[in-house]
Amino acid sequence: MGFRLLSSGAAASAAWKWLGFVTAVWVQAISGNNYTFSNYSDALKSLMGLTQLQLNNLSVAKDVGKAFGLLAGLASDRLPTSVILLIGSVEGLLGYGAQWLVVSRRIQPLPYWQMCVFLCMGGNSTTWMNTAVLVTCIRNFRRNRGPVSGILKGFVGLSTAIFTDLAAALFSSSPSSFLLLLSLVPFAVCLSAALFLRESPPPAAASDDDPRDESRYFGAFNAVAVAVAVYLLAFDVTAPHGPAFSRAFAAVLLMLLASPLAVPAYCFLKSLTFSGPSLGGSDRPSCADVEKQRGRGDLAEPLLRQEVVPESQQKPEVVAVEEEHAEGKRRPVIGEDHTILEAMGSVDFWILFVSFLCGVGTGLAVMNNMGQMGLALGYTDVSMFVSLTSIWGFFGRIGSGSLSEYSLKKAGTPRPFWNAASQILMAVGYVILAMALPGSLYIGSIVVGICYGVRLAITVPTASELFGLKYYGLIYNILILNLPLGSFLFSGLLAGLLYDAQATRTAGGGNTCVGPNCYRLVFVVMAIACVVGFGLDVLLAVRTKKVYAKIYASKKSKKVGSDGQ
Repeated sequence: MGFRLLSSGAAASAAWKWLGFVTAVWVQAISGNNYTFSNYSDALKSLMGLTQLQLNNLSVAKDVGKAFGLLAGLASDRLPTSVILLIGSVEGLLGYGAQWLVVSRRIQPLPYWQMCVFLCMGGNSTTWMNTAVLVTCIRNFRRNRGPVSGILKGFVGLSTAIFTDLAAALFSSSPSSFLLLLSLVPFAVCLSAALFLRESPPPAAASDDDPRDESRYFGAFNAVAVAVAVYLLAFDVTAPHGPAFSRAFAAVLLMLLASPLAVPAYCFLKSLTFSGPSLGGSDRPSCADVEKQRGRGDLAEPLLRQEVVPESQQKPEVVAVEEEHAEGKRRPVIGEDHTILEAMGSVDFWILFVSFLCGVGTGLAVMNNMGQMGLALGYTDVSMFVSLTSIWGFFGRIGSGSLSEYSLKKAGTPRPFWNAASQILMAVGYVILAMALPGSLYIGSIVVGICYGVRLAITVPTASELFGLKYYGLIYNILILNLPLGSFLFSGLLAGLLYDAQATRTAGGGNTCVGPNCYRLVFVVMAIACVVGFGLDVLLAVRTKKVYAKIYASKKSKKVGSDGQ
């Protein structure tokens, strides 16, 4: 009877862990609001009489908010997940709430510098949400980092389409109503996630947690995500719709987003009927204990376990290396836990950093300027292209997460290989956009969305595998500095200056540009940047091949061990 109770308790704990993952998915489904700027940028431009360079600098201010994500990274090792979520939700409420007041004309337009501050707050709010969700879930599901990253980052990609299509269905794409959604919905969702998302203790060596169960559950989440993406895509390509159809669409979309609750519900029912014995279950720490251990570094479970060899059988050079490591003289190698200074002192970190800049920086330039790109090519409504980039970005994120994990388990393929493939494909997408042929914006939006999604989804587990989990929250936010940096270089400077050089002044004090020449040179320069990123990713794949060979061997030995039981 005691064994039954212990096993039932472990299964119930798993149910709470999966319930937390469901709320994490919801947080990610509403935290991609940084990518929705094009939906209301034209309203800001006309209301405030801005040039394209000034408008692009507003978008840079939004992305600069991510630079302060370092604070969220530092807090992730010291504060509970719930507190980090609450900070992000309140900051987002203030940042997007102020923008809503301006666009809805409830107050007079604020001075330019104040608008920059509020956009920066809105951008920074997502770093707290993303850090809380990613760090907690990566630690909760250490054996499936690729699928976890793919699913969570996939829903971030879908969030732009979710917000865009809901606003179109319920409010006829009103910019002010759209900003009201961005203010209130994330706040409410983060409050619910703060109640259920927390760090769980790692599974014991003889735990009842079956890796195959996790794979099946992640498969269910993938299926729901794909269903949501296809549903959103169908709504976009069949537009326009009547009011009754639009309200029905919104209701079904919300039911699809709620459907992952079936996984923790199943786990909970399983805990009520569980009858097998549990070994060592009573020795596992509680979730509250794990949350308290964050600041002490007790949670850094190594990805590659080292076998214990008797000292009498160790080679002299191995003993010497271990003694140096014990004395703190040896620098960690790739695959071991790094502090932030140790990571930044590594060549591999900077290769990953610059290649990430080439991918996400150019992708952000397209997303931030999509409104003006569409108008330049004669499209009066660009919400379709914003939604396409979001939906296909989802397919890039979720597909690359699963495929990279599968290829790693089957053949030991380094994850940077997938980044390299996305970079060269993204360069092709920019060439297509530069040609400005009929349909180029449709094709370019899809290609850029896919490749941008791949970059975000692959870089998350890559950083944890190369530099460890101990300081992962901070290292992740250092890499995310590429978002404001890339936005400044490719959107604020490159796209803004070249657009204004082609534009003509308007009566209100702003400017406008019509024709394929408005962004052609911008696309050519970004294609060259992606080719540079491709070369760096290939170099990183070669340099880390031995690390991924060890991870492959470790995963293979665990699989053989589980199959033999």
